Amino acid sequence: MLDLHRLRALHAVSVHGTVGAAATALGYTPSAVSQQITKLERETRTVLLERAGRGVRLTPEARQLVATAQELLAIMERAETQLEERRGVPSGRLTIAAFPSSARGLLPAVLADLAVRHPALDARLTEVDPHLSVDLVARGAVDLAVAHDWDIAPLPTPAGVEQAVIGDDHCTLLVPEGHAFAGRESVRREELGGQRWVCQPPGRVCHDWLMRTLRAAGHEPDVVHQADENPTQVALVAAGLGISLMPRLGRGPLPAGVAEVRLEPTPVRRLYALWRSGAARRPAIAETVGALRSHWERGVRPPTRLALPVDP
Repeated sequence: MLDLHRLRALHAVSVHGTVGAAATALGYTPSAVSQQITKLERETRTVLLERAGRGVRLTPEARQLVATAQELLAIMERAETQLEERRGVPSGRLTIAAFPSSARGLLPAVLADLAVRHPALDARLTEVDPHLSVDLVARGAVDLAVAHDWDIAPLPTPAGVEQAVIGDDHCTLLVPEGHAFAGRESVRREELGGQRWVCQPPGRVCHDWLMRTLRAAGHEPDVVHQADENPTQVALVAAGLGISLMPRLGRGPLPAGVAEVRLEPTPVRRLYALWRSGAARRPAIAETVGALRSHWERGVRPPTRLALPVDP
């Protein structure tokens, strides 16, 4: 009989692409995941993983097993949901994927709140690129995701995935003190020509939005510095090296030398919580979505420091 834990390990490798990433998602060591798959290969007398450069590739037999594993994991999820629903108390493990600025600016307060109010709930966070989160939910790699979209890139919701709006995150211009825009209440998009920009690299939604918006206003963007992390972008602006358009969530306090100016019309990205339809009645999902909305509506505050258990 096939072991569900070993099937789960193989499924995680297929979802996350590498043994190391699968181990991180499952909370195991890479060697433990490799051992589970080796035992599964012995049980099935089948080669499941092949070397592909520095990584691995699933064999056709492995992909067939992954499809079966996904069905079994969905059955297990329904059973766990029914039990939790009968108890009426959020409990068990809840895996959450969130894009970086929400993982930094929203989730710490939410997770701390859940830990205090629902001690039987083991909520665990993984930071992921925003374009990966929907697929991770759909494939059963995580229980819930916090994602976002823009007007140029609506959030796709495949069959079997439900969503709820958390709130709207407004973006503002960040400019060096002494810049012509500093001290103004607002700037219109038509005024942005000839600026030197600090932005995320190509392929990121923020970068694509900036390119399309400025070109629609008749300006060809001059991106002189590219950085993934918001603090790096802010530091470059503070050094007088360009201006940036940045969402407020997870940005942190602005340092001396940086001014914030409203852009008109104001760019907005909308935040969503996503989960599988099969888990919609799980109390842990409902409580977590409620906590996300509540903290957003009240304004995110730093979490109260939790007293963690100390090993004797």
